[in-house]
Amino acid sequence: MVSKNFSINSEYQNVSSVCFVAKTFCEENGVSDSTVREVELCLAEALNNIIKHSYKGEPGNKIYIDFTHKEDEFKIKLTDFGEARKNLDKPTLEFDPEDIDSLPEGGMGLFIIDQIMNKTSYEIEGNQNIFTMIKKYD
Repeated sequence: MVSKNFSINSEYQNVSSVCFVAKTFCEENGVSDSTVREVELCLAEALNNIIKHSYKGEPGNKIYIDFTHKEDEFKIKLTDFGEARKNLDKPTLEFDPEDIDSLPEGGMGLFIIDQIMNKTSYEIEGNQNIFTMIKKYD
């Protein structure tokens, strides 16, 4: 098992840097290109959600990031100290896929993450919000 732990401030410009670190970490551990792209997408969506919803777009708040690579999985654990999620239901999308005008402009991040990742969990421990995503490999 190999791990990497670090933190960033809650600023949108930091998201791409974290995705680059995840990409490099995955590549160094033999993760396929297609899985790396999926991990990057989900990581960007999750971090943007934390910044926008948990920290209300306010910069300067900490987000702790833990990557763990095992033989057959990549685990991402994101911890923040902002406002907790209120809706913990499984994400769904309500639109007509035949009508492009009905596509939502936002609100698809958690749905995308849920579709791509093999497992996700959200926990509140004291003042910490902990979002964990696991992607299994073949």
